[in-house]
Amino acid sequence: MAAAHEHLTDSADNVPIPFRQAIEALRAARLRPEIEIEPTPAPKRLAPYAYALEAAVVEPGTGPEGEDTDLADGRLVLLHDPAGHDAWQGTFRVVTLARAELEPEMGSDPLLPEVSWSWLTGALDARGVRYGEPSGTVTRASSHYFGGLAERAPATQIEMRASWTPEEGQGGVPDLAAHLSAWCDLLCQVAGLPPVAPEPSPRGGVVPLPQRRGPQAR
Repeated sequence: MAAAHEHLTDSADNVPIPFRQAIEALRAARLRPEIEIEPTPAPKRLAPYAYALEAAVVEPGTGPEGEDTDLADGRLVLLHDPAGHDAWQGTFRVVTLARAELEPEMGSDPLLPEVSWSWLTGALDARGVRYGEPSGTVTRASSHYFGGLAERAPATQIEMRASWTPEEGQGGVPDLAAHLSAWCDLLCQVAGLPPVAPEPSPRGGVVPLPQRRGPQAR
């Protein structure tokens, strides 16, 4: 990962210490090997301080010509307002996007939105993270092809947008490594990878995530 200050919305000298420490926690997170992640320019108008990451779940060598296949991708943005934010009920906010293509039978499941949201909350619970004020949307979009594209099979995509307020720990700093790991677990889940039990947290047991499907090349 690149140095944190390369993608901050303010100069490094003006960044509050809790936000610096939160970014260092993101950089130190231990993620599944299928995850490729890198910093990306952060939005500048959502909060005084912001840091953003892009991630993809990659299956090596499964493309038509042996290239890697992206099974799912997304973005995580960490927002910080030292003065606090009434809607957040805290000084930090995690904002995420996750998207993937689904198998047809999954795309037609009427319970897909509720199940997808449970993947997110299950991933957070499995990592033992504490959070509040969760909100989000689950969008399902179907594509049907005609004319010169008629040979293509119909495709269904899912897009999850979510945000939550991480509970602040010692020094006002949340455990952002755990939050990032949970979000990457969600990406792997929507990509169809089998769950990997995270290390036990101080809160106790691990909650297994339901397996959706096996990974497929697009």
